[in-house]
Amino acid sequence: MTDRPDGADQAPDHDVPIPYRERISTYYQTLGYGAPYRWAHYAEVPFTPLKKPLAKSRIGLVTTAAPYQPDKGDQGPGAAYNGAAKFYKVYSGDIATDHDLRISHIGYDRAHTTATDSNSWFPLPLLREVAKSGRFGELSPRFHGAPTNRSQRVTLEQDCPELYARLAEDKVDAAVLVAV
Repeated sequence: MTDRPDGADQAPDHDVPIPYRERISTYYQTLGYGAPYRWAHYAEVPFTPLKKPLAKSRIGLVTTAAPYQPDKGDQGPGAAYNGAAKFYKVYSGDIATDHDLRISHIGYDRAHTTATDSNSWFPLPLLREVAKSGRFGELSPRFHGAPTNRSQRVTLEQDCPELYARLAEDKVDAAVLVAV
């Protein structure tokens, strides 16, 4: 696209990204935390290149989706935020079976999106198909669930080491993190 001096190549002024970060900061202040939410960001982020080609690598799946709990209220697509459906400990599941995972416990923008495509939060069936195609070597025997309890300290000190240990136990070469 070329830049036109009349601005005809530009999107309309109202067509801007949703200011999620600003909304969340304001939300935390209205909850009485005083200071705005501090986003985790680091000057240096570790990167480890794959030790073997992707086509020969074992891939793990980590999701923030929660196992469906029938006694915890509406958790289906379009459900309102449901804090009762949250989970607070890392969990794992066998990739050979289908699982009913949901995202009603996540505070996502329900006005501008839907929760109808489960591949957007738990792409296990899709990854099974990709594995058969040879794009990567194989899936690890388990997938893992990462809690979203809004505590960076707990995530870094408790959940991440637990997830890492489980992925290492599964002899994973790389992991796909699907965070909602």
